[in-house]
Amino acid sequence: MAGDLVVEVPALLDGVRVDRAVAMLSGLSRSAATALVGEGRVVVDGRVVTDRSTALTSGATLVVALPDQVPATVAPEAGVAFDVVFEDDQVVVVDKPAGLVVHPGAGRRRGTLVAGLLERFPDIADLAAAGVGDVDRPGIVHRIDKPTSGLLVVARTEAAFGSLSAQLAARTVERRYLALVSGQVEEERGVIDAPIGRSARTPTRMAVSAHGREARTGYVVRARTAAGDTLLELTLETGRTHQIRVHLAAIGHPVVGDDRYGRRTSPSPLPPGRLFLHAAVLGFEHPGTGAHVRWESPLPPDLAGYLAAATDPSQP
Repeated sequence: MAGDLVVEVPALLDGVRVDRAVAMLSGLSRSAATALVGEGRVVVDGRVVTDRSTALTSGATLVVALPDQVPATVAPEAGVAFDVVFEDDQVVVVDKPAGLVVHPGAGRRRGTLVAGLLERFPDIADLAAAGVGDVDRPGIVHRIDKPTSGLLVVARTEAAFGSLSAQLAARTVERRYLALVSGQVEEERGVIDAPIGRSARTPTRMAVSAHGREARTGYVVRARTAAGDTLLELTLETGRTHQIRVHLAAIGHPVVGDDRYGRRTSPSPLPPGRLFLHAAVLGFEHPGTGAHVRWESPLPPDLAGYLAAATDPSQP
C-alpha cells in the first residue's frame, strides 16, 4: 500500500459520514472511499469501521490504509504562464489566466496549471506519491474552468489538503466571482437555489435537475451597461461543476461569451473561448496558522476594457 493517512478529525467534519470524510481527506472518489470502508481499511479511534454511514466525531483519530497508487502521470513543464499571489510551505494561491486548463483531462495532457505548478513547486508531487488526491491533479482542492480567470488555492502538504477539503465541504471558504450577464437582472440581489446534475440530453453538460445535487448561488448587482447587460457579484454557497454558468443560464441571464450554456444567436463580443467570468475573491482559514486569509483579484485588462466600453460607449 502507498501508506496510511492519519488525521485527527477536524471540527468541520464532526457528524459527517465516514465514507464522505475519507473521500474529502484523501482526494479519492466517493466510490473508492466506500470500497476502502467495506474492505476494513478505515480505523476510527482504534476500531475498524465497515459501515460507510458511520458518523465521525471531532477529535477522533482517523486512519485510512490507502491503496496502491501509480506514479503521477503529470510531468513538470516550464513556460506555463500564471501568477502566484501568495506562497508558503502549506499553500499556494494562484491567479489563473483564462485559457489555462487546471489539470489534465480528456484531450489535454500538457500545458496545464498542474504541470506548471510541479515545475515551480516540485514538493507538490509528494502528495500524489503519498496517495493524497488524484495522481493527475496533486494539490488541487478546487478548480476554475478553462475560459474563466481568477483565484484558486493549491495545497502543498497532506495536512493542508485535508484542511482545505474540509473547509470546502463545510462551505466556509469564501469564493466570489464577477460576471457580466446578458440582459437586465431585475432584482438587485437574490439567491438561485436549484439542484444541478448531468444533462439527460447531453451527459457532457450540466443542467438544473430535480435529481441533481443541492446548489446555491447568491448574487448582487454591481453595474448595468448601456447595452442592457448586468454585472453581478456572485457568491458560491456550493461548488458544483459549472454551477455559476448553469444557474445564470437557467434564470435567462447567461454569462456573456458562454456559447455552451448561453444563447448562440449572435457572435460573442469576447474572443473565442473567453467568458466574462472572473474569480475575484478567495478567503479561507490558513491550514497552518488558523488565521483567516483573503485575497482579491481585479478584473483582467480584457474584461475591464470591455466593461468600461459597454458601460460608457463614449469611451474609446
